[in-house]
Amino acid sequence: MKNNVSVDMQELKESLKQKGYKLTPQRRAIVDTIIKNEGKHMTAEEIYDEVKKDCPEIGLATVYRTVLLLEDINLLSRLDLSDGCSRYEIIHEDEHHRHHHLICNECNKVFEVEEDLLDELEHRVENKYKFKIKDHNLKFFGTCDECQKKNN
Repeated sequence: MKNNVSVDMQELKESLKQKGYKLTPQRRAIVDTIIKNEGKHMTAEEIYDEVKKDCPEIGLATVYRTVLLLEDINLLSRLDLSDGCSRYEIIHEDEHHRHHHLICNECNKVFEVEEDLLDELEHRVENKYKFKIKDHNLKFFGTCDECQKKNN
């Protein structure tokens, strides 16, 4: 989990304004919840459950629309962890690519691999195929240390 969360609300306001939107109190509450829970890879429903604690009048549809909007302005990235749910995480300015994920098949925990393991491979693919790679997504499925200990 990252501790250096830096979502500049002024930049966020500007990004929304350029797309014709405002940073409403509901949108701010959603962003705050996502920031507070960074690293948890929450679904829209989980975000809604958290936001509702401080903002009881908010609707699930508002959360869905806001998450899609934040994805559209490149603040959030959608993750498909092959469990049928879309999960979301913050995109950091200093990230060139999305980071990699380890997904435990037993407990469904998601772990982030911070270093980019594919730099060398990416360069080889670009050179060999004359293909400019913009991003990549890598997921490893297996059993986490905790679940391995439980099963032994």
